Amino acid sequence: MGSRIIKVLHDKYEIFSATSDKLDITDEKRVLNLVKELKPNFIIHGAAVAETKFCDENPEFAYNLNVNGAVNMAKAADAVKSKMIFFSTEQIFNGNSGEGPFKEEDLAMANTQYGKTKLEAEKKILDIVEGLWILRLTWMFGMPERGLKINPNILWDTVKSAYRQQEIVASVNEYRGMTYVYDLVDQIEKVFDMDRGIYHTGSENNISRYHTVKFILKELGLTEDRVDKMLIPDKEKYADKNRDVRLGTLKIKSSGLAFDNTQEALAKAIREYSMC
Repeated sequence: MGSRIIKVLHDKYEIFSATSDKLDITDEKRVLNLVKELKPNFIIHGAAVAETKFCDENPEFAYNLNVNGAVNMAKAADAVKSKMIFFSTEQIFNGNSGEGPFKEEDLAMANTQYGKTKLEAEKKILDIVEGLWILRLTWMFGMPERGLKINPNILWDTVKSAYRQQEIVASVNEYRGMTYVYDLVDQIEKVFDMDRGIYHTGSENNISRYHTVKFILKELGLTEDRVDKMLIPDKEKYADKNRDVRLGTLKIKSSGLAFDNTQEALAKAIREYSMC
């Protein structure tokens, strides 16, 4: 998402992109020296290793990057009195026993290494930076663009499978918000004018992953018969307990950021990329 933020804001702001080849965020001294040199008004911190399986298999690496890296950036921001946006995740609620949508004040129970590191990073940097916005993001989706990184996401993964005529297995027991990346990127500047604090950010969604994929396929123009042949409902995954990491986004909406629901956002993205 960082590359898309730069794409949208580069004409209005002087931006330094601290990619991994330019800065090791786990090196506290280097982070502090760079931030003192630049003296930025705002720091947008989105660097993290987010792949769940990788984090679980490499817990020390994930902790060092996701927690220590965030703390180093927060200390540097505090040293020069920069304001800071920190991207967190819906997955801090992955271990909660109740159903979403979760509010900002709900107790988060992370049960993966990724979720645990992001939750700990939140707690630590809250005690360091006064001018801090924590945006807990839903699952972002988008399409490939020249020169911009694309992560696995619900829209692109479904489009690829449809093109290749591959079967798609999707859980009927998984619920999460899914947000068109540009619905956030195009509004990121508004965050600078919001009260500092924690915000659940993105699109709300009340249908399962299976029904979300079905919606995408039909929006792409596939017939009901083709959809039924291609899309397989997974009724076993999360059968004991639904996976529900939906976020309630009333707080950020009342602060001026508007988001379509997931179905509306998917339909808009499909239109914008001329796929229907």
